[in-house]
Amino acid sequence: MRSLPGVANGTEGLRAQNLSQILTMVHRYGPLSRSELTRRTGFNRSTVGALVLTLTERNLVRETEPAAGGRVGRPSPIVQVNPGVAVLAVNPDIDALTVGVVGLGGRVHARVRRETRGIPTLDDAVQLTLDIVSDLQPLLAGLDSLLGVGIALPGLVNAGTGRVLVAPHLGWQDADLTGPFGAALGLPAVAANDASLGSLAESIFGAALGVADALYLNGSASGIGGGIVTGGAQLVGSRGYGGELGHTLVRPGGSPCHCGRSGCLDAEVRLERLLGAAGLDGGGIEALEIVLSDGPVEAVRLEAERQVELLAVALVDFVNIFDPELILLGGFLGSLVGFAGQSLGDAVNEASLAGRVHVRRAALGPELLLVGAAELAFRPLLASPA
Repeated sequence: MRSLPGVANGTEGLRAQNLSQILTMVHRYGPLSRSELTRRTGFNRSTVGALVLTLTERNLVRETEPAAGGRVGRPSPIVQVNPGVAVLAVNPDIDALTVGVVGLGGRVHARVRRETRGIPTLDDAVQLTLDIVSDLQPLLAGLDSLLGVGIALPGLVNAGTGRVLVAPHLGWQDADLTGPFGAALGLPAVAANDASLGSLAESIFGAALGVADALYLNGSASGIGGGIVTGGAQLVGSRGYGGELGHTLVRPGGSPCHCGRSGCLDAEVRLERLLGAAGLDGGGIEALEIVLSDGPVEAVRLEAERQVELLAVALVDFVNIFDPELILLGGFLGSLVGFAGQSLGDAVNEASLAGRVHVRRAALGPELLLVGAAELAFRPLLASPA
C-alpha cells in the first residue's frame, strides 16, 4: 500500500529535523555517547541508532568505542563530528586579512594572517583570500569536503542579502560582499558583522556557553563592535544591524568619529593608539600583547589606563541598558582586560545600577571571529543534513 504524499512528506520532514538535532548536538557539545544522545533528545535507542547510521553514511559523524571503564554491560558507542567536513572563514580588516579553515565542531585546522600595505579594497581582499587559499591547498586536499565560506566583516552587513551597507574604516559601501568571494572561490558565501559572529562563537564554543544574557565587544584595527544575547537569542534589530555599541558616547567633545559625532567609544579606545604609544606602526593584537606584558613603558601604561577608564564608562551604560549576566571582551579589548585585571570589572560593578556582572576576556582568542564566520557557513548543513 502506497503512503499518502502528505504523510510521506511529513515523515521525511520529521526525520530531517531529527538528523539536524543529532548533528547539531555533537557539533556544539563535542563527542556524545549514543545513550547520552538518547537522554538529551528523548528519542528511543533504535531511532538514535538509525539517525547516527544515516549521518555516518554521509560522512558527517564517526563512531568510536568508549574507553574501558569497568562498567557492566555493553558500552555505548561515542558519536563525534567529522572535522574533515569544513568551511573557509575570512576576516578582512584595515591592516590585514585572516583566512581560516574550520571543521565541524569548531576545530580550526589552519589560520593565516597576512598584513596589507594599505587599506584593502574589496577586490584586494578577494585576491588576497585566493592567494592564501592557494597556499593552503595541501591542507584542503586532505579534507573530506569544503562546503562554503563565511565572512566576518567590521561593518554593517545584511546577512540575508550578503551586501555590506557600510564598512566605514575599510571604505566599502553599498556593495555585494558575498558574490565576489563566492564566485572567486567557487563556494557558497555568507557574511555578517564580525562582532555579532564573535558573540555567536562565544555563546556556542566559548565563555558564554549556557549564558542566556551576555554582551560581547570586539576590538579590531577597524574599531569596536558588539553582539548582544538576551534570553538566549541574538539581538539583531529590525534590519539586522543591531549591536553598533562602538558608537556609545564616552567622552563628550572628544576625538571625532567617522559617524559624525565626537567622543564615541570607537574613536577613543583604539588599537593604533596603544601601538603608537609604544612607537609601533602595525603588528596587530599579537604585538599589543607583547607591549602590555611585563610592565609596559609609561607612555603605553598611561594610554592603556585612559582607554580602560573610558571602556568602563561604556560598559556601565551597557549593564544599565541590557542587564547582562556576563560581558566578554575580545580582540584588543581582551588585551586590555589582561592589562587591567580585576580593576575593570570592579569599576563597572561599582558604578552600574544592576546586580553584579562578570567581565571576562573572550575564551576563543585569535580564532574567535573565524569560528563565528564558520558557524554562519555551517548553518545550512546543520539545519538540513539530508
